[in-house]
Amino acid sequence: MKHVREAIQYDCDDTLHGGIDGKGVTVAVLDTGITNHPDLDGRIAAFGDMVSGKKIMYDDNSHGTHVAGIIAGSGKMSSGFYRGIAPGCRIVAIKVLDKRGEGKIRDLIDGIRAVLNYQERWGIRIVNISIGTLPHEGDTEEAELLRWVERMWDAGLVVITAAGNYGPGRGTVTIPGISPKVITVGASDDGELRDRNGKIGKNYSGRGPTKDCVCKPDIVAPGSYITSCNGWCGLKNHKMYSVKSGTSMAAPIVSGAAALLLCKYPDMSNVEVKIRMMERADDTGKSRHVQGRGILNIKKLLDR
Repeated sequence: MKHVREAIQYDCDDTLHGGIDGKGVTVAVLDTGITNHPDLDGRIAAFGDMVSGKKIMYDDNSHGTHVAGIIAGSGKMSSGFYRGIAPGCRIVAIKVLDKRGEGKIRDLIDGIRAVLNYQERWGIRIVNISIGTLPHEGDTEEAELLRWVERMWDAGLVVITAAGNYGPGRGTVTIPGISPKVITVGASDDGELRDRNGKIGKNYSGRGPTKDCVCKPDIVAPGSYITSCNGWCGLKNHKMYSVKSGTSMAAPIVSGAAALLLCKYPDMSNVEVKIRMMERADDTGKSRHVQGRGILNIKKLLDR
């Protein structure tokens, strides 16, 4: 396994949550890496590169930095306007995807092994996986990936995954979101989107059920036109923030909410987190295979 090096606009106003901001909670982000964006400064606990083995943190795609910003951005460079959901939490960034946002299942499994090996050292409570692939019948590598993802859940981690952007057909939730254990997140606002780059179309969020008749996704959150930290911010003529769309953006909103919940109730188990999220979601009136139990409601989630 490659070395992991320790690193020296959705309602996100923490004043609405009694000052709860995720402090004391660490979220592992398995993605394209991370840039030391000013909004994340001082709260990137560690970085590991499963793709190239580099020791200095980087993000040659910007997707991972955007995801991390949704979870934990302080909003420093926007006077708090583009603050993440849990601006007090820490991030462990594990690079498992290349500069095109593509990757090998083996690199993702190596990233999962790193999370499990360093879980206690870095105090990881939540794992965000905003990546996925459509399942293929009999694929042994995909089956192995699911086993490793479920090992994280069995180790007590809150594992949150994206439902994927292959909707609106039935059975389009991606691996590892098809796991019955993890919290799978769809986009609540996918009907409103036509991406300017033409990559994501209307009604893109992955729909259930899975081939094993598991009802997925579990919950939905906003995913279209989400502004967050730009991984290219240090380069000439690049802005501090960028806009992206997809279930990749919806999942970290839920991860941030989980960080707030564990900040308030640190002894809560991953099963309790999942049940509470689903029970306190707001029904949008859509099919369970589109919305799961409904749209995330952070205020209700944190209420006694």
